[in-house]
Amino acid sequence: MTARTFPESFLWGSATAAYQIEGAATEDGRGPSIWDTYSHTPGRTLNGETGDVAADHYHRWAQDLDHVAELGLGAYRFSISWPRVQPGGSGRFHQAGLDFYSRLVDGLLERGIRPVATMYHWDLPQELEDAGGWPVRDTALRFEDYASGIVAALGDRVHTWTTLNEPWCSAYLGYGSGVHAPGRTEPAAALAAVHHLNLAHGLAGRVVRELAPTAELSVTLNLHVIRPASDSAADVDAARRIDALANRAFLGPMLTGAYPADLLADTAGVTDWSFVRSGDEKVAAVPLDVLGVNYYSSTLVRAWDGHSARSDSDGHGASAHSPWVGADDVDFLPQPGPYTAMGWNIDPPALTELLRLGREYPGQPLMITENGAAFDDAVSADGRIHDDRRIDYLRRHIGAMADAREQGVDVRGYFVWSLLDNFEWGYGYERRFGIIRVDYDTQERTWKDSAHWYRRLAATGELDQARD
Repeated sequence: MTARTFPESFLWGSATAAYQIEGAATEDGRGPSIWDTYSHTPGRTLNGETGDVAADHYHRWAQDLDHVAELGLGAYRFSISWPRVQPGGSGRFHQAGLDFYSRLVDGLLERGIRPVATMYHWDLPQELEDAGGWPVRDTALRFEDYASGIVAALGDRVHTWTTLNEPWCSAYLGYGSGVHAPGRTEPAAALAAVHHLNLAHGLAGRVVRELAPTAELSVTLNLHVIRPASDSAADVDAARRIDALANRAFLGPMLTGAYPADLLADTAGVTDWSFVRSGDEKVAAVPLDVLGVNYYSSTLVRAWDGHSARSDSDGHGASAHSPWVGADDVDFLPQPGPYTAMGWNIDPPALTELLRLGREYPGQPLMITENGAAFDDAVSADGRIHDDRRIDYLRRHIGAMADAREQGVDVRGYFVWSLLDNFEWGYGYERRFGIIRVDYDTQERTWKDSAHWYRRLAATGELDQARD
């Protein structure tokens, strides 16, 4: 096999999120977020687990940054907890919270690592949810104010500002199926949330352009690879409809300044989209330096025949309510394995297929901002974690990314999800995505074999020489 070599300019990194690793949920003036409320509600998360302690990163951040440095990574993607820096989601900023992220950013720079800061990774201050949450316009305006505060505080020390992480999840899982915080099941509210997240992205992006003109601007989308089960007109149309909800509902406003007409038509029975005001879509289309792409698995759909048993194998959690607003007549089919511990199919070629969107938007650089897998890791008798399946997953997906690059797609970097085992939202602590194991009883960090593998890859840039 010919070695796949990445240039020295290619950026290797790792990613985390505040609520998943920080802990210290009530320390130093941090206010409650929707995930605090949701995870403390009985029956919402596996084993009733919460992010109260998580990986205790709030107290162990320096040690964790040492791991990033020892891995030889060029960048670290983290998120800022909105309720830690602005507890109620509006008004006064909390200096202790700002100081924490200032120390974190300085610590990265001291270690020669680029800080990539995500403004929003799902932890909306509870007070804003109590006032209506993302389905109301004011939340987008509060987000603009929040962005102004954190960009002013951290300034140009942050290399890349990412406005939102996976707004699809925030809107559809939070307000459609209810399997994510805040746990609401209101189809029209989910679509309103889509719009106000798009608007918030544009408003915050313009803040970055004004206050940190030398920083790069990004957004991270969990774009879906949607395939029809057959070439029948009905199945092809089912895939088109899901693509509109999953992908083009965000790509349209953010990259072209307009919602796709078919999305508006498909969902007309749910909402009239009157929450979209004149000029909103143009605000959402703030120019991006890089578009972040998160990828884990692919999706197979068909048109429901109206009488057979429904199939809802979309990989997004069990609920009596679908996140796919206005698409109740679309079936999501199970796919052949192998699978990760999340039950997601492993499909590296789909990543190559997905990255071809770079051709649809010429001149728009891409970055893989999340890719990784949860497996049932075990500590061996020798004290090591021999996670061969994760190494294979990463090798094959990075190879698929290399295929896209060789086809002319401008992919500039790759961030493995995740640096650490963490609180995996509704799945609590059972699912482990980290290349570094966290013993939740002692908070001890242990490199898995995949961490050693990834370090060699980052050092050499040669995929086939990075062997376990």
